[in-house]
Amino acid sequence: MTVLTATDRDALARAFAGDARIVVVSMCAAWCDTCNEFRVAYERIARSRPECAFVWLDIEDDAAIAGDIDVENFPTLAVFRNGLPTYFGVSLPHESTVLRLIDALVQSEVAVTDAPACVTALPDALTNPPAD
Repeated sequence: MTVLTATDRDALARAFAGDARIVVVSMCAAWCDTCNEFRVAYERIARSRPECAFVWLDIEDDAAIAGDIDVENFPTLAVFRNGLPTYFGVSLPHESTVLRLIDALVQSEVAVTDAPACVTALPDALTNPPAD
């Protein structure tokens, strides 16, 4: 599976509608060297977990979608199951760390109850972008 971007509206809608077991959104920035290095690993992770969907969201280029999400460090991951957040936070940009997190979340049925409203709204923002 390839990593989706904010412009892949149809694929994003299918992923959030249930085609993917979970949807992992990595929030990064093009100017961030750590993000650019992590993207290669993120793409490998996406290929190794085809039952999940992976999204790359540039918090500056896609600011209209990222909205008020507070990204304190990179990469920040938001993971969703059935459109509900199951994880939101900073991750080490290591392939093995992210793989362990994803594998644990695939097995878990727990939803995050204290996610900020802007994170909870991210699936809708990705599939129904604001008008220009």
